[in-house]
Amino acid sequence: MDIYTVSFFGHRYIEQGALIEERLDTMLHDLITQKEYVEFLIGCDGEFDLLATSTIKRAIRKYSCGNARLVLVLPYMRAEYRDNEKSYLDYYDEVEICEEAANAYYKSAIQVRNRSMVDRSDLVVCCIHHKRGGAYKTVRYAQRQGKEVVDVFEEIEKDQ
Repeated sequence: MDIYTVSFFGHRYIEQGALIEERLDTMLHDLITQKEYVEFLIGCDGEFDLLATSTIKRAIRKYSCGNARLVLVLPYMRAEYRDNEKSYLDYYDEVEICEEAANAYYKSAIQVRNRSMVDRSDLVVCCIHHKRGGAYKTVRYAQRQGKEVVDVFEEIEKDQ
């Protein structure tokens, strides 16, 4: 089976959430209906991640015929996950602990996890409002690795 992997990164706070959600839904429809199997990787560390997660869940319900899954990738074991594992597993198709990040210095664990997600990905979807922060650094890394990158915020800005 040919698995197409997509990861999502964005800033902690976002603007224009409704427009971003609309763009994501269109993109997700195309991915789910045109690819044999799609794996969506999400970190769930900010508003964009939460918006992307809910949009992915809805798109999988609407467009998937068993050919898509949503994977939460944690940088290390978090108490919230450990204490609520069943709820997480009811919501996500899979939850992973990124081994490289779990073994990294705790202040760099999220960036290590993000790079690991990029390395696995065919496509990186982002929402970058400003040229600083962890999401921006991750997208720059993805570009240096030759990954296809789609910035939904940049697309919205072009259309306005």
